[in-house]
Amino acid sequence: MIVEVDDRNELFHRIALSFVPGIGARRQKMLLDHFGTASGIFGAPLKALCQFDGITEVNSKGFRDKSILSRAEKETSFVEKNNVRVLYHGHPNRLANCTDAPQLLFFKGVADMDAKKVIAIVGTRKNTDYGQQACEDLVEALSGLDDVLVVSGLALGIDAIAHKKSVAMGIPTIGVLGHGLDRIYPFTHKTLALQMQEHGGLLTEFPSETEPDRNNFPMRNRIVAGMADITVVVESNISGGALITALMANGYNREVAAYPGRITDSRSAGCNEIIRTQVATMITKPDDVLELMQWGKTKKSRAVQSQLFLELSPEEQSVADLLSKVDAMHADELMLHSGISYSILASTLLQLEMSGLVKSLPGKIYRLT
Repeated sequence: MIVEVDDRNELFHRIALSFVPGIGARRQKMLLDHFGTASGIFGAPLKALCQFDGITEVNSKGFRDKSILSRAEKETSFVEKNNVRVLYHGHPNRLANCTDAPQLLFFKGVADMDAKKVIAIVGTRKNTDYGQQACEDLVEALSGLDDVLVVSGLALGIDAIAHKKSVAMGIPTIGVLGHGLDRIYPFTHKTLALQMQEHGGLLTEFPSETEPDRNNFPMRNRIVAGMADITVVVESNISGGALITALMANGYNREVAAYPGRITDSRSAGCNEIIRTQVATMITKPDDVLELMQWGKTKKSRAVQSQLFLELSPEEQSVADLLSKVDAMHADELMLHSGISYSILASTLLQLEMSGLVKSLPGKIYRLT
């Protein structure tokens, strides 16, 4: 469920809060946690604000800056006039688990950003026919699932292919922007963006009149990664924005998958690298993604699992029992809850992997197969 800022006075002050120089998302959250509302922050004495870490007498003056309040009023009028939904921290739900999530988001569209299955599909702006085919096949396979959402960055290449195919297949799709909602970049995607607003939507943390500056796109990428259960990289060179998104997703302990490519193809160099370094799971077909995420497949019953566990060693049984209660667990948590030493746990997990009962995921995460 999307939660919006309904009260205009509070909406105005939340927007104004985002404009105060030197007060980033974390300090905004700190102040909101203390004062309860953005209007309460602006109504507080400057001396009280200066008591908080990182807020100085200089940047506290921003709370009294008339130009900031004027800009906030202009932005408030923009969102009201254009039916833009303003979301605050905690929504979408998956993004709330990211420590660097923005305090304010602007959304125009109809999609449920808290769908049961959210997948980010990203890649190079200069895709090959191989990349286009892989991307379209993946989206087509997703059309057979219920309550699925495709997220990408509305860029040229793989992003646009993922969005276009989603629209064609009737799958809700959201484009996360590196600029305000008063413009579309690249401009050639204007028609696509309109179609997406009818079936999905456009999302950004940037207010209107924000240009598509190159420094905005890494910030955009963290939202793409944070919104999704899994990020799939179709094609990417070794320093592409898609690779940044994949690394961010891995940092959030989300699934990452990538299609491999020829070792001589620069547009697959990034994919090959994150597969080699175990940041991403290698996939070669859409079913690999569905299997990895256990989407559209019935999980083994506990009765069947119990039968499999009967022939395990005490250490293997302990680990299997722990994993049977959750979707996945980090090695450190397994060690903590099982009481098994790290060296024995490592050999136990290896044996369970070799037996086909446990799957190792990037970031020392394990789960039952």
